[in-house]
Amino acid sequence: MEKKKISRQQVYTLVVQIGRKEGDGLPEGATGAALMIYASGVDEAEAVRETVAILKQADTAPLDVTGYGTLAEREAEDQDISDEERELMQRALDENSVIVAQMTPFFGDGPATLH
Repeated sequence: MEKKKISRQQVYTLVVQIGRKEGDGLPEGATGAALMIYASGVDEAEAVRETVAILKQADTAPLDVTGYGTLAEREAEDQDISDEERELMQRALDENSVIVAQMTPFFGDGPATLH
């Protein structure tokens, strides 16, 4: 009888910049948007791959992904993390999912990149 591998999933905080695409659901006049996302993965690369794949399936056009680390990494940097954020991160871990926590549309020129 084989033993199941213990899951090494972690949740990563990502900001994804998306461009316009027909059917993307962004507000009229928006040039794109930034999405704050909590995504589970065994490493950040997997979390990014899964996030991009899901966003493409949702008819969005991901342009750039910036990773901000795991909960532990963010805590080590003394970042202020709200209870709501912690709950969303736990949900992403429990459901092995990608959760869009916030969407900020860009209007006009919008930022070229997110920093």
